[in-house]
Amino acid sequence: MESLMHSILVPYDFTDVAFNAAAHAANLSAVLNTNITLLHIVKKESERDEATSKLKEEAIRIGKKLNVDIQSLVKEGSIFKTINEVSEELESAMVVMGTHGMKGLQKLTGSWALKVIVGSRVPFLVVQEPPQKNDYTKIVFPVDFKSENKEKLRWAEYMSRFFQTKVFLFSSTSKDGGVDGKTKANVVFCKNFLEEKNIDYELILAKHKNSFSQETIDFAKENDADLIIIMTTRDIAFHDYVLGAQEQYIIANSAKVPVMVINPRTDLMKYGYGGGF
Repeated sequence: MESLMHSILVPYDFTDVAFNAAAHAANLSAVLNTNITLLHIVKKESERDEATSKLKEEAIRIGKKLNVDIQSLVKEGSIFKTINEVSEELESAMVVMGTHGMKGLQKLTGSWALKVIVGSRVPFLVVQEPPQKNDYTKIVFPVDFKSENKEKLRWAEYMSRFFQTKVFLFSSTSKDGGVDGKTKANVVFCKNFLEEKNIDYELILAKHKNSFSQETIDFAKENDADLIIIMTTRDIAFHDYVLGAQEQYIIANSAKVPVMVINPRTDLMKYGYGGGF
């Protein structure tokens, strides 16, 4: 198992969107200097042998096509627990997962993706389409009144170490077009952080003509963004999955922009991360 340490983990179900996730993982592995592990989850132990053989063949095929080293792993379990368990076991740098959009019956996929992600100690990159290019330079970073943003900044910084990024601070606004006190304090903190780290950024105010999540997606589409970085809501409740948390609309966005999703880490709060600004 040592050879799999610090892999980029790709949940793999032999679909096109799973292959798209592997393609994104290949781009990331080239700059992060990690390998890639395809993870397939079976419901019964009796399915393991057949799945293992099939996944090994797929890993070889994808590795040749993408010119990258790919490992394969089959586990019995549930996608809602096993993906996160394996990501911790392998000390994965990131999980790259394919998902569908929100149309029709696929609406469930957005909530499933969110349910898989919540609780993870590592970030998820959720993708719908193949990579349009091999880097992630335009990053949309929504900022609102919530306090759970410090870790998001740390991951924006992380991406800037490997790519020539520009961060678009996209701030929520009130009905009169202004910015409330908490949001303004968060924006100031973000600006100071990015300036201190010498990361290029631009501040844009939402127009408050739609929900903040929809305006974030529209802005990302209009500006050909490569990535949106969001946080999940701390202690997200079951009814949020059913009714549709704002995160799931961004995750399964109609513009099909890749989304990096980060969970608040309660174990980091004592060090000053993940709490308020």
